[in-house]
Amino acid sequence: MTMPIVSPIFSGKWPGKTAEFLVSAMSSIVFLFLDFLDILLCDFFKIVDEFFEGKAGPCYCHNRGEGRAGAVDERGSEASETLYGRKNVFREMGSVRFPRKSEGFAKNGGGNGIVGNRWSDCGCESCVSWMSIGDQRLHVVVKEPSEDAFGRDCSSKPTENVIFLHGFLSSSLIWTEMVFPNLSEPTKRNYRLFALDLLGFGRSPKPRDCLYTLRDHLEMVEKSVIDAFQLSSFHLVAHSMGCIVAVALAAKHSKSVKSITLLAPPYFLSPKDGASLTALRGLTDRKLWPPLLFGSAVMAWYEHLGRGVCFLFCRNHRAWEWILKLLTRRRDLHFMFTDMTRHTHHSAWHTMHNVICGGAKSMDEFLESLRDSKAKIHVIQGAEDHVVRVECSSNIKMKVPQAEVEIIANADHNTIILNREREFTRNLERIWASTADNKIAARMLF
Repeated sequence: MTMPIVSPIFSGKWPGKTAEFLVSAMSSIVFLFLDFLDILLCDFFKIVDEFFEGKAGPCYCHNRGEGRAGAVDERGSEASETLYGRKNVFREMGSVRFPRKSEGFAKNGGGNGIVGNRWSDCGCESCVSWMSIGDQRLHVVVKEPSEDAFGRDCSSKPTENVIFLHGFLSSSLIWTEMVFPNLSEPTKRNYRLFALDLLGFGRSPKPRDCLYTLRDHLEMVEKSVIDAFQLSSFHLVAHSMGCIVAVALAAKHSKSVKSITLLAPPYFLSPKDGASLTALRGLTDRKLWPPLLFGSAVMAWYEHLGRGVCFLFCRNHRAWEWILKLLTRRRDLHFMFTDMTRHTHHSAWHTMHNVICGGAKSMDEFLESLRDSKAKIHVIQGAEDHVVRVECSSNIKMKVPQAEVEIIANADHNTIILNREREFTRNLERIWASTADNKIAARMLF
C-alpha cells in the first residue's frame, strides 16, 4: 500500500517553527522600541536632574572608549563591563541623541559625590532613616541564644554563629519571617543568628557615592557583623545574589567559615574575560517570555527605563501599598512585595551589574579557594527555577567536588524556601549540626 505524501507545511513541526519565528520577531520589535525609549529617557532625566539638582546625573550611555574611562577611580576594574557593554542599536548609531554635555561619575564612584537620595528616590522615613545614623552600618537583626541554655553560668555560652544573606530586591525579612519562627528549641538555645539587609536594600544605607561593588558589600558585612560582633567562626546561608557575596566572604575567611549553604547560586561556566556578559545573558536574556525574565531583562539592560520604573513604583511605594491593602482588604502585605521597592535605582542598578554580573569574573577563584580548603558547601535549588537555571548548581559541583547538591522537585527560585519553611529550616539545622563543636552537638540532643 502506497503511503500518502505529507507536505511539510502540514507537518507537526511547521506550527511550532512558525510560532517560534513570530515570537522571535515580536521580541526583536519590542526590544528595538525599548532601545529607542531608553535613549529618549536618558535625555529626559538629564534635563530633569539639572532642573531639580542643578547638575545632570551621570550614566553609562557612552562606551569607555568615548571618554568614559574616567568614570571610576583606581578601583574601576571592579566595575562590570556590562555597565558599558550593553547593546543598544540607537546608541551605537549615535543618531538619536540631543547634544548634551556628558557628566562622569564622581571620583569615589558615585552620583556626584552625594550621599543623600535623589529627587526620583523615595524620601519617606523608612527609606531615609539610615541618613540620621552617624556610623553607617548595615541593618542587622540579631537573634541571641535563649538564656535558659546556660543556666547561671554565662561563660559557657556557645560560639555557633550563622550569617544570613538575602537575594536581589529582598531583605532580612525572608529569614526573620520564614526561618526564625521555625527554629527548633535546641537551635534557639545554641545558635546566634544574624539576618542583615545588604548595602542598598531594605533598611540599610543606600549612598549615592558608591558603586556597590562586591568589595563594597563585603566590607560592609565585615564591618557590621564579623568585626562588630567579633565572630571567630560562623556558618553562611545565602539566597540567589547573596550567594556571590557569601562565596567571596567564605573565600576571604576560609579559616572561620564552618559551612556554606547556597540557595539557587548564579554561577555560569565561562572564560574570565567574558564571564560578566555571560552572566547578564544567562540571567536576563532579552526575551518576552516568561514575564519574569522579560521584567528582569528590562531592568538589567535599560538604565533609564529602569530608573523610570523605580520612580513610578519605589518612590511611590506607600501609595501602591495603600491601594493593594484596600483592594485585598489586608492590614499587612506580604514582605516579598514590600521588599521589591526598598531600594534606590542607583543601588539596585549597580548591585545587579557589579555584583551579580561583575562578581562572575571572580567566582572561579573563590570556589577554587573553597575547594582547596575543604569547606563544607551545600547547594539547594528548585527543579522549576526559571531565574537561575539548575545547571548553575551542577556547575558548582563540577568546580567543587565536595559540594553537596540537592534539587527540590516542584520548587522554583523562591519556593525552595516559601511554602516549605519548616522543612527548609530543619535541613539547615542538620547542615549546621554536622559541623558543630562536640559541646554544641551534645546540647542539640537535649
